[in-house]
Amino acid sequence: MAVAFDEMSGLDGAVRPAYAELKRWLDEIPPDLLIRRHKEAEFIFRRIGITFAVYGEAEATERLIPFDIIPRILAAAEWKLLARGLEQRMRALNLYIRDIYHRREILRAGIVPEELVFQNPVFRPEMNGQKVPHDIYVHIAGIDIVRVDADTFYVLEDNSRTPSGVSYMLENREIMLRLFPELFSRHRVAPVENYPDELLASLKSVAPASATSDPAVVLLTPGMYNSAYYEHSFLADKLGVELVEGRDLFVRDAVVYMRTTQGPKRVDVIYRRIDDDFLDPLAFRPDSALGVPGLMSVYQAGNVTLANAVGTGVADDKAVYSYMPDIVKFYLGEEPILRNVPTWRCREADHRAYVLEHLGELVVKEVHGSGGYGMLIGPGSTKAVIEAFRAKIIADPNNFIAQPTLALSTCPTCVAQGIAPRHVDLRPFVLAGRDRVRIVPGGLTRVALAQGSLVVNSSQGGGTKDTWVLDR
Repeated sequence: MAVAFDEMSGLDGAVRPAYAELKRWLDEIPPDLLIRRHKEAEFIFRRIGITFAVYGEAEATERLIPFDIIPRILAAAEWKLLARGLEQRMRALNLYIRDIYHRREILRAGIVPEELVFQNPVFRPEMNGQKVPHDIYVHIAGIDIVRVDADTFYVLEDNSRTPSGVSYMLENREIMLRLFPELFSRHRVAPVENYPDELLASLKSVAPASATSDPAVVLLTPGMYNSAYYEHSFLADKLGVELVEGRDLFVRDAVVYMRTTQGPKRVDVIYRRIDDDFLDPLAFRPDSALGVPGLMSVYQAGNVTLANAVGTGVADDKAVYSYMPDIVKFYLGEEPILRNVPTWRCREADHRAYVLEHLGELVVKEVHGSGGYGMLIGPGSTKAVIEAFRAKIIADPNNFIAQPTLALSTCPTCVAQGIAPRHVDLRPFVLAGRDRVRIVPGGLTRVALAQGSLVVNSSQGGGTKDTWVLDR
């Protein structure tokens, strides 16, 4: 693997302009200050309960999400490029999903294979021909970005179902403002605190035509045992909307109502953090106790907006991802601003042959995998693990894609030994409303805290950083 690009020092060791003031500050402060502030941050996170449940462990234990107190910094020009690319990507995703459930022109053109859509377990036949308010399917996207040099950003994933992590972006900024006011005073950092206002404005803008002038918005959660429940309650509070579970809502005369102490109240927009399968036991899984019986009938009648729409998973699996450059060109007639990572689809014989021959050099992912699970990172794996993956690919090639092992950029990170480079990615949150696409400057930077690790997911021991976009 190539030498990683360090976002503070570049490849030649010269401090890059965006990091110049941070480097001066790090050189000036007493050595034990970072240790003390790191402990303070950990105390604050523990006190306010910022945790992440890790499934698969005994009793699904909750962990404190590690937080690194050295910010990741992006220059204004770098962010401008990213924002343009993210907006372009969001427009293409929405056009693609609408087309898949209506005219299917991209399938007739032979650009995306039909079987990749119709055999996809997250394709929803119930959405065929279904109109959604304002033709917007993905209202909130978390588009994962990685960087390999000073000028090159890649999209790693398009999360278009129920992307999480924005609460950590907001909490990270609040804690940094509290702990390092002197460092903020030396920079002009673009704000992220207005994200809840932007999200609420986007959600209200996509209310159905039958809604009142001030649409009622709720946030639908699976409940307190969900790994992201902290975020659900945090966002509902910041948005000033009710946090509801399925049992708090009911359907009557093709309208959704919320139970309140003052009687039933109509609901116009549901920001749902529940997967499609569990939304409505009458339409999907009959054993679901999390959803609202009859919700899909209201949706089909056009009397409620679901954000994100049902069926958006057809746009964010890792096989469809490999077609995104063609999808952007097909719908927008533009070259993609942000690159895709080169991807081999194991479902195709020639791709599969290459992958099997080069397993030790590649990253292999499950098509529907998430959270860093089910991955092979060839260069860091044993022969036994590689051979086990070889057997999995041969047994079920449709379930895997492979990509080169990118030298993800690094950022200075506070670790036990002092300050050291660690690999990072970035999840900006992109909002699509009726009027425009909104993107707050920054996002959630995830950091692989283990030396040499490329896996940044919280479920795999990764941490987070505050992301500063310089406002000039």
